[in-house]
Amino acid sequence: MAEFHIQSDSEIPASKQLYNQIRFKIASRQYPPGHRLPSTRQLAMQTGLHRNTISKVYRQLEEDGVVDARAGAGIYVRAQGDEGGGGASQSPIMEKYPDAYKLVQKSLDELLNQGCSLSQARELFLAEIDWRLRCSARVLVTSPGQDIGAGELMVRELQQALQIPVQLVPLEELGGVLDQARGGTVVTSRYFIGEAEAIASPKSVRVIPIDIYDYRRELDLLKDVPSNTNIGVVSLSTGILRAVEVIIHSLRGDELLVMTAQTEDTYKLNALVRSSQTIVCFDHYSEAAVKNSIQTVRNDLIRAPRLVTCENYIGEKSIGLLKRELGLE
Repeated sequence: MAEFHIQSDSEIPASKQLYNQIRFKIASRQYPPGHRLPSTRQLAMQTGLHRNTISKVYRQLEEDGVVDARAGAGIYVRAQGDEGGGGASQSPIMEKYPDAYKLVQKSLDELLNQGCSLSQARELFLAEIDWRLRCSARVLVTSPGQDIGAGELMVRELQQALQIPVQLVPLEELGGVLDQARGGTVVTSRYFIGEAEAIASPKSVRVIPIDIYDYRRELDLLKDVPSNTNIGVVSLSTGILRAVEVIIHSLRGDELLVMTAQTEDTYKLNALVRSSQTIVCFDHYSEAAVKNSIQTVRNDLIRAPRLVTCENYIGEKSIGLLKRELGLE
């Protein structure tokens, strides 16, 4: 089965479809840092796209800071955020010993990954720890305004997991907010890490990327759904809805009829409930809205749809790493 699928009759340009599918694989860690992307020849055979179109997509990914092109070696997923470093404002000693400062950052990250808290590491890496603690005083979650639902998901889960105030800032407003802030840490999905770093790094504000849940269990379930089944997909995030619709089509082609709805779109949600035999909530905050909709239209239903609810939007490892990065453990 092809790893990527392009819908020729879609209003979304083929290059954008391919770009979005690759970004999803990177954001969900199906393509982890260092992973080599398929060659343009391989993708051309899979998708039917011209190699020039695929090269254009790869150039866009490189411009967005998502991948690195290595001459003669291929295209590789770039290490970002906590994996690649980034640091505080440069002091004279940092400028004098740039390689030593990079080594300090790498060593600290390794300690954090092993479970060491910031307090325990303070004596070893005082300058770096002081900067990170100063940044951790304020946590800002960011996502583009057109997919602010993804940001809402991150805020809800982080507030519950971290037990600290978290502020949602549209990506388009992030620069202005950081200009007024005395410090902070920006948190975002790997989908948006390139744009967030371009805004925050010049202001010496740290950006931490989080891994999203890969939805493997739910997508495996959809592989076994009988043909001609009506599938409903519900989420707070428009980005999740777009990505899932393309992925389901890549798995099953035209065998399934897919309808999507955002949680707050009551009219569309009720229509989806009436027509769907299986409904997948791609975030657990949507489950209550779907159940309310089922109750609202129950007189129109011959049989209530099967309801499947996904796990958290943010991966468990990212939550643990954030706690250590912010000094909460």
